[in-house]
Amino acid sequence: MKLFDNRVQETKYKVLREVAVQTWKGNDVFAEFNEIARNVIPKDEPPQRCCIYKDRAVVAERVRLAVGGSKNNDHVVQVIDIACDECPEAGYVVTDLCRGCLAHSCVQSCKRNAIIIDKHQHAHIDKSKCVECGRCASACQYSAIHNFQRPCERACKVHAISMGPGGEASIDYEKCIDCGACVYHCPFGATVDVSSIVSVIKEIQKAEVELHKDRMIAIVAPSIASQFLYASLGQVITGIKKLGFSQVLEVAVGAEMVAYKEALELKEKGFLTSSCCPAFVSYIKSKFPDMVEHISSNLSPMAELAKHVKEEHPDAVIVFIGPCIAKKAEVKLESVKKYVDYAITFEELQALFDSKDIILKKQEWTDWNQASYYGRMFARTGGVAGAVEQMLKELKMDDFKFDPLVCDGIEKCRTALLKASKGVLPNNFIEGMACVGGCIGGHGNPARHEDTPEEMKDHLEGACTEMLPNVHKHINIY
Repeated sequence: MKLFDNRVQETKYKVLREVAVQTWKGNDVFAEFNEIARNVIPKDEPPQRCCIYKDRAVVAERVRLAVGGSKNNDHVVQVIDIACDECPEAGYVVTDLCRGCLAHSCVQSCKRNAIIIDKHQHAHIDKSKCVECGRCASACQYSAIHNFQRPCERACKVHAISMGPGGEASIDYEKCIDCGACVYHCPFGATVDVSSIVSVIKEIQKAEVELHKDRMIAIVAPSIASQFLYASLGQVITGIKKLGFSQVLEVAVGAEMVAYKEALELKEKGFLTSSCCPAFVSYIKSKFPDMVEHISSNLSPMAELAKHVKEEHPDAVIVFIGPCIAKKAEVKLESVKKYVDYAITFEELQALFDSKDIILKKQEWTDWNQASYYGRMFARTGGVAGAVEQMLKELKMDDFKFDPLVCDGIEKCRTALLKASKGVLPNNFIEGMACVGGCIGGHGNPARHEDTPEEMKDHLEGACTEMLPNVHKHINIY
């Protein structure tokens, strides 16, 4: 069973693991950089870039982001500029398929006179004049002109990434929704999400020193069933407890709370967009400000569950563990940070396990069955809409006609929001997820699977009930 999709993710994991190892030991991470670099980039292996020195310079930047990044930059997704120097200039380029034909249709099609013909009759594009309209590519009979996009630019569906003045990728944070697509798709690992694993480890250690270990609470996204497939889910939960968490709660319980509140709000207002995906909410705020009033006023399942816990136990340290990079931005929001202290991804969880030599396959099985089928369904596309529909039935709101539109991926979300903003969308509820497939396709996952694995299916079907019973249920933490 694969742990990672590619070598970039593996390198990222190695840095996180080594940083965690040094933090558990109580060492200054930067003072131990040479040891970290040797473990991540061994001297006797071929370099990943031009030389081992550049490899280790990039590792140094990754270490900086792994310990929380710079205080002068609080953005979740950042660019390591020295790692981003391998991609050619983006845009339309003339490839070696150019035959130097007599027609030169590309020249005739260009209204900006950006096509230059050299002495061999081959075409070239003057980038200072080109406006990337694509007319030349359409006119070329040999399909010799190609629109090249950097992987990060192609992955970013909100067009927040462009080429900086030095040729490196540059993020427009006014547009960025922290979805993490660029982090996953950059083949050189130049875009990275800032980590808080050092802070989480120190919180665990502090709780142990103060003999207050029951203060540490992990709340885990239901999509965990689609990861760590080399062990059973019960063994994974045991592993999380061995890291130093006294309780491991299902965020799916928070999803049940959200489904209840969202059903009531939908009937009252008549039209809503979901608020579970922070990247989707950010997208509405940046691109469709007129639609903000229609965003569900409810907190996300993560924040809803954490709020419930904090109300009962205000001294609890709550760490969200899930597949979502955007959650790292959500926990900084004024409405959320008072409930959730930290957010880490499943990638980071794998690094934490290995930093403490916790071998999941050797752990005892822990029963973990707190939520319903519909609460756990929030992990998949259509899960939010399905839970709201079920809640409307359970609340006997048969007089309300529920007509949802399920959208996974920003492009589908854009189409739905555009229609809604113009008043031509027939549906009364938009379930929006930035990641294709929903949370199981999150960019904080170590590995992605083309289909929902059998383990995820078993997790759904193994829920304690199909109904939504936990709306008013008291969760006993201690």
